[in-house]
Amino acid sequence: MQILIRWSLTLAALFGACNSPLSAQTEPDLTVFPPTPAWKGLFATQDTLSITLHGPVRKLLNNRLNSPKDFPLTLTYVQDNIQRSIPVQARTRGHYRRTAGNCIYPPLLIQFPAENPDSASIFREQHHLKLVLPCDEESYIIREWLVYKLYNLLTEQSFRARLVKVKLEDEYSKKPPLPVYGILLEEENQMASRNQMVDIERQMDPVKLRRDAYLRMTVFEYLIANTDWSAKYLHNVKLIAADPTAVPVAVPYDFDHAGIVDAPYARPAPELQMISIRQRRFRGFCVSNISTYEPVIAQFNQLKKEIYQLYTECPLLDEKYITSTVKFLDEFYLVINNPKLWQKEFSYPCELQGTQKVVIKGMKKN
Repeated sequence: MQILIRWSLTLAALFGACNSPLSAQTEPDLTVFPPTPAWKGLFATQDTLSITLHGPVRKLLNNRLNSPKDFPLTLTYVQDNIQRSIPVQARTRGHYRRTAGNCIYPPLLIQFPAENPDSASIFREQHHLKLVLPCDEESYIIREWLVYKLYNLLTEQSFRARLVKVKLEDEYSKKPPLPVYGILLEEENQMASRNQMVDIERQMDPVKLRRDAYLRMTVFEYLIANTDWSAKYLHNVKLIAADPTAVPVAVPYDFDHAGIVDAPYARPAPELQMISIRQRRFRGFCVSNISTYEPVIAQFNQLKKEIYQLYTECPLLDEKYITSTVKFLDEFYLVINNPKLWQKEFSYPCELQGTQKVVIKGMKKN
């Protein structure tokens, strides 16, 4: 009963997540949602958090080397009407988005003090947080954040994401910085712990992963039209398990190359022989008994209304994108509710002439 109550509260919080039109002139109308027993601290609410990062910001953002350097910053935010500050270390991270010339801002890794002196801080349980910043326009950050929310609907074995407004304040600049949208991602070990699991750091053949969770993830990746992942090579996938010897669960992250986000810089890998990122391509392993997917399809149908509401009831999105996304979702549901179509789509990995042997991580072939 406690699990059912907690999950219903979680779903309720998700639908209040979007609460203001995306505008360069106005800040979001913040709405705070009550914390649940499972979601404490930083991810307890779905309001947009405003933070400032002050220090050698320009040097940090320009440091896009393979061995990034740590820079000392001060993270400032308001909690309970009190301005609070935390000394942190930050470095650039990632692959494509960190490479010079690809993105306006690289993603950051923010490391917090080993012992946070402020026991009341919403960051008190954090050690190192990933901060995703705009690669192109801010609207694509909103879209990617909603993809995390979509997967939260399907399972608690997913990363929580907090939308933030970030001011990047360089210590030598006299010009006040304009805030930009960003995403703070739940730490991997905390996501695992929340699910009474531990994180697993080893490559594993997908057929050895927990099947129900893997099938759910592959259909989700098909829904959002994302091919930029590999469970075998842990590319944009993390593994968690009940203990180091148990069968792991695959958990996806990093969705900026998904068709539902439709970022202008995203391209499908040439080896996949796809026309665009909006084209769906099923990337799971070959399943001989196609009826295995029926429980997964039933879950997506059960959550159809909530999935559409993430987009249709989010004023942070513009009407044109909402209209195109509704059509994009319609196409997915047309497929999974037509047995001939979904059996054909999900059987693609079994085709000998297909591109299933293409490995996204490094674009090598088996």
